Amino acid sequence: MAEAVTASMRFVILHGKDSFLIVRRLHDLQAALAAAHGGEVTRFDFDGSTARLVDVLDELRTFGLLATHKLVVVDKADQFVGQEETRRALERYAESPMQEATLVLRSESWRPGNLDKLVAKVGAVLKCDPPDIGRAEDWCAGRGKKEYGIDVPDDAAAALVERVGNDLARLDGELAKYGAYLATEPEGKRVVTKQLVTTLTGQTREEAAWEVQEAVLGGRRDAAIRKVRELIEISQAPEQLIVWSLVDLSRKLHDAARMLAEGQPEGAVAKQVKLWGPSMSPTLRAARTLGAARAARLFHQAVDLDRRSKSGLAGDLPRTLEAFVAGFSAELAPVARRG
Repeated sequence: MAEAVTASMRFVILHGKDSFLIVRRLHDLQAALAAAHGGEVTRFDFDGSTARLVDVLDELRTFGLLATHKLVVVDKADQFVGQEETRRALERYAESPMQEATLVLRSESWRPGNLDKLVAKVGAVLKCDPPDIGRAEDWCAGRGKKEYGIDVPDDAAAALVERVGNDLARLDGELAKYGAYLATEPEGKRVVTKQLVTTLTGQTREEAAWEVQEAVLGGRRDAAIRKVRELIEISQAPEQLIVWSLVDLSRKLHDAARMLAEGQPEGAVAKQVKLWGPSMSPTLRAARTLGAARAARLFHQAVDLDRRSKSGLAGDLPRTLEAFVAGFSAELAPVARRG
């Protein structure tokens, strides 16, 4: 999903939101260096949030006692190069890097600039973001066969990506689970079926979202808090999915309350707001009792939570979510009791 790393690279930048790809590229680079240098590679790791430039450069420029090739890795590289002086020094280093060492900067976020152009001449700048849905499904098939000896047909791969998303680390964890489950099957019969995905893997986005919404609509704050903890700690649902679920519920309540206040019939409201199945009655009941003004306030609070969670202003997000669903469900407690 990205160009291959080679032993000739003396400076590499790995950045993006897919931690699996970043770790994998670094592993491949270290393996390539070891193969090129007779297995002799010494690795040094620095925390970019606290590391000093002078220490990193000294490590790069100092010969090892055993004359091995050095691999120097700086994590949180966006913080490390945040100061202009450091970035300029790294640009100068990239123009004439040590041949006995390879420097790797890795970070989730990255601001491209002149450093990237200089690094590309002596190494590579590799963006490691999650693949799109189609490529994630293809990756599951290839990874399952190569790493775990299992066949993952198209329908099973599609079901897996639907339930887990396109994060390669999570997908790989599920593939490892299938490999262990099918390990006793004879070769040729280690096939991941769609049913197996449904049995062994967590819920889809829609299923998990409804569990959050159902808990909140129940109007019991303790139950809502327990559901958030269960989804995060046991089901390992992404925190942003829970935020999305709360925004989605508050939007439905807001739209439904406004339309009901205008005198529209419940059937038309349900169709317009896209309510169906078990969610329809409790959502309409809550919207009617809340009224347009209170529903609008809840919607505003949920949107603000979404904004804060994406900008890093939500603090400890799991605890913030617990507090939010506690307040949200408390608003709906009288509604739930009437129902």
